[in-house]
Amino acid sequence: MLDGLRNFARTWPGKILGGFVLIGLAGFGISGVLTGSSFNTIAKVGDEEISTVQFQRNYNIQLNNMAEQVGSTPTSEQAIALGIPSQVINQLAIDASLNGLAKDFQLGVSDERLGTLVRQDPSFSGTLGNFEPENFRSVLQRSGWTEKEYFDLQRKSSQRQQLSIGLFAGFKAPNAVSALVDGYGSDTRDIEYFIVSDKNMLPPSDPTQAEIAQYLSDNQSAFRTQTLREVKIMSLTPAIIAKNLQLSEQEIIAEYERTKANYIKIETRNIEQIILNSDAALKRFELGIELGDSFEELASQTGLEISDLGAMTKEQILDGVLSETAFSLNEGEFKIISGISGKRAIHVSKINTGGQTPLAELHEQISDRLKNKHARELYIDMLDNIEEQRAAFKPIEEIAKQFKLELITVLVSQNGEGLDAISGVEQESFEKISNAIFAAKEEGLTPSISLGSNMNLWFDLVSIREARDQTIAEVGDAIKTLILEQKTVVELANKVNKIVKSINDIDDFATVAVSSQSIISQSNGLTRASSSPKLSQQVVFEVFNGGKNHTGSAVNENGDYVIFKVVDVNSSKETNEQVNEYIQNSIIDSVFAGFATGLLEDDGLRINQKTLSQVLNPPTYGGYN
Repeated sequence: MLDGLRNFARTWPGKILGGFVLIGLAGFGISGVLTGSSFNTIAKVGDEEISTVQFQRNYNIQLNNMAEQVGSTPTSEQAIALGIPSQVINQLAIDASLNGLAKDFQLGVSDERLGTLVRQDPSFSGTLGNFEPENFRSVLQRSGWTEKEYFDLQRKSSQRQQLSIGLFAGFKAPNAVSALVDGYGSDTRDIEYFIVSDKNMLPPSDPTQAEIAQYLSDNQSAFRTQTLREVKIMSLTPAIIAKNLQLSEQEIIAEYERTKANYIKIETRNIEQIILNSDAALKRFELGIELGDSFEELASQTGLEISDLGAMTKEQILDGVLSETAFSLNEGEFKIISGISGKRAIHVSKINTGGQTPLAELHEQISDRLKNKHARELYIDMLDNIEEQRAAFKPIEEIAKQFKLELITVLVSQNGEGLDAISGVEQESFEKISNAIFAAKEEGLTPSISLGSNMNLWFDLVSIREARDQTIAEVGDAIKTLILEQKTVVELANKVNKIVKSINDIDDFATVAVSSQSIISQSNGLTRASSSPKLSQQVVFEVFNGGKNHTGSAVNENGDYVIFKVVDVNSSKETNEQVNEYIQNSIIDSVFAGFATGLLEDDGLRINQKTLSQVLNPPTYGGYN
């Protein structure tokens, strides 16, 4: 069978068959279990051995690739579940089978050729792009290869490449295939089209009461109320407590005195500078200082740009000369100093004096801080008091009044609608709250709902409104609108079908467009990737469903119908070499994959189960039974 397969694979029928089969490399099964082998051999294909070192190296490479994709290295169990060991053995087995065939054909690679391959490998190049022996040894060491192992791998890889070249030398993808694929991406269409929408139609007649009633009967499941629960609910947070606290002025003053050392402002100065890039500019600024001209006037006269350095403390200015100069000037003054790029004019536009921040500026800030501090201290005690009163069945209205908490009445659905009326509750908490509400029993004591360490809710279930069918009185207007919309859609589709039929019957696109009171537009050079609100992908798809003179219709993104006629088909005259190369390589890869898989099926793959289990770590490995 092997000889027959080898011979058949060299023929055109064999290559074409392989191209259609598109056999995947991982699709074969394990033909046997290898027994009596040492730990150094993990599998055999025919007479070719797959070493444990080979498997371990390739397996680790696959694990590292997976780690780069998902952010963590898979465990042995995860790797087995993902099929990584199977993939590694499959690929090594394919290579081993091809190596055996290369040996049968007595293929070889000269040492000179191997040396050329090594020197051409960019992994071993130095900074100038030349082969560097030190880089070569360093890369091999990091990869865990000896020089002998590396050259053996390269020799076998070159032999497998020779097999591929021998099978496919002179192969060229059929012109018809290249033309079809190339044309699919590069062909364009020129079309004429016009738009038909419901704006071109008279509105449909209103549905009768009988029609509305029938529609409701046919679609009653879509017209039902939700189950709602009416609850009285209140919440407690430190912020709510703080809002109700009153502080004395003496307490705020005392806190200010205690902490005022923290409110010392450091003097800053708003500094601007102009680079004096010419002798003329320098002389004009020097004269301006003598005459008392302003910094802004001199900047305007010389046309030089003002650079704003911002408000800075003296310590923030790293340039010592600039720092001393800026903090020696009065507000509005400027001075010329030397800098790295030459002379520059330094201007202090504003002085922000430092010193103690007065209480008036801090009053609200200190008050809020004290209230929040007291609120956090009161929160647990207030929480316990409320729980005690709830346990004593005290009405929630009285509890809310006693602790100055807002009590609101809301209708809540199972999915949490209505809970946005509760101040301070995040949407991610809606499910927890609604579940508690829908688990409550009427006239029963409901537990508090804890939303973290700083928020609690309490509620009383007032009533339950079960889901029910809605009546015509409630949804009649909505149903009327739906029926009118559906009538419009049907009538518009019928109108479009008649227009398209008329175009096909009389073969006069323009006449039909005029009779439909529509304006013809033209769009040239449409590709399969073209898209716009008017000519959406759905429209373009229909356009490319036919050739020249093809007519049809499709709905665009605006919901309108586009009725079109293909005026011309423009086929590319140039051959896309990249497309041809891709097709050719795809066919070669597919055929070669089928050929290699056939060899492996004939040679047989035997697994050293004990060694594989030891390498993969788990006590048993269920993937190769």
